[in-house]
Amino acid sequence: MDKLVIEGGARLKGEVTISGAKNAVLPILAASLLTDEPCVIKGVPNLRDTNSMLKILRALGKVAELDKGRVSICAGKTGNYIAEYKLVSTMRASFCVLGPLLGKLKKAKVSLPGGCVIGVRPVDLHLKGIKALGADISIDSGYVIAKTNKLKGAYVYLGGVYGSSVLATDNVMMAAVLANGKTVIESAACEPEVADLAEFLIKMGAKIKGHGTPVIEIEGVKHLHGATHSIIPDRIEAGTLILASLVTGGDILIKNVQYQHLGSLLDKLHEAGAQIERGDGSLRVKGNKRLKSVNITTLPYPGFPTDMQAQMMSLMSVTPGISVITEKIYPDRFMHVSELNRMGAHIQREGPHAIVEGVKILSGAPVMASDLRASACLVLAGLAARGKTSISRIYHLERGYENIEEKLINLGAKVWREKE
Repeated sequence: MDKLVIEGGARLKGEVTISGAKNAVLPILAASLLTDEPCVIKGVPNLRDTNSMLKILRALGKVAELDKGRVSICAGKTGNYIAEYKLVSTMRASFCVLGPLLGKLKKAKVSLPGGCVIGVRPVDLHLKGIKALGADISIDSGYVIAKTNKLKGAYVYLGGVYGSSVLATDNVMMAAVLANGKTVIESAACEPEVADLAEFLIKMGAKIKGHGTPVIEIEGVKHLHGATHSIIPDRIEAGTLILASLVTGGDILIKNVQYQHLGSLLDKLHEAGAQIERGDGSLRVKGNKRLKSVNITTLPYPGFPTDMQAQMMSLMSVTPGISVITEKIYPDRFMHVSELNRMGAHIQREGPHAIVEGVKILSGAPVMASDLRASACLVLAGLAARGKTSISRIYHLERGYENIEEKLINLGAKVWREKE
């Protein structure tokens, strides 16, 4: 197993291009299960999670290959409806094969999911929505077993304790496109990745309105056909590289950005005094200005994304003043706090809040990544720190950031791998 070593202090400069969105491509790949016709997905990032989803599709009978950012999916052996534990346990997003399997084959057996350890993430909203469409649901030996003679359109309310659920919205939407009649999903997730999935389904022949809003309307159709689709840019990768420029005092031109997807982050960085210039599908981020601390509260989109909370904490840990970071999506998503404190940060956790007192500089140290976004947080801290930082368990980083080492090295970072 490798660890990532960073010699901090380099000022990042240059250009970088954002890859396709991980959180969009995974449900879109799953949606190919809704048809026997060929599908082509472009702009696909070569990630651990992407390859895990391709393995699941192959196990379910598809022929699926990734080549230079392009995935071609064709029907192979049809009729397999069981998503095994050994595959689904590697990432939570794989649970979104439940909806398309049930919609297409009228039955599904899907292992309860795994993924990052960032707190309790139940699947109750998924099952509630699928049941509302007329499926019989049971749980046996760690598997969700769903059956139906025919799904029927229904009113589905998907509001949860911590707001809407992206994957539950994806699952219900994919099940509903082949159901009889009209489905209305209220308190639907509004994330750009959900809207991107809906756009792909529409290209396949689905009738969907309201995606990107809290109310999605779906008129079921009898069958879907193949389609070609290009994935939206990854707003979380873009946000992470924006902060990399700021935390190192850099000057980076970030290409392939849809900055309308970054509104809450850019608003907070503007409040902090960051210099960010908008171009045509690009952002130039200059980190040579003194920033001030800001308070952050994570919320469902278009609020501040929980997937940027850890990275923002790295920036605030070296920003003068005191900031309060409140996590309202996953209240236990603070495992990176102790690792940042090992590097000299002053962070105190109180329930769903982290109180961050900025320090002048962090010190390199051996640290351990607990999840995907925590690993990105530690990379940012390592770039800003004095001395060497070694990050263990970087397989988390590989789940969500394509060629991140190469991109950072091209920007002037001193980054390399070593064996554990």
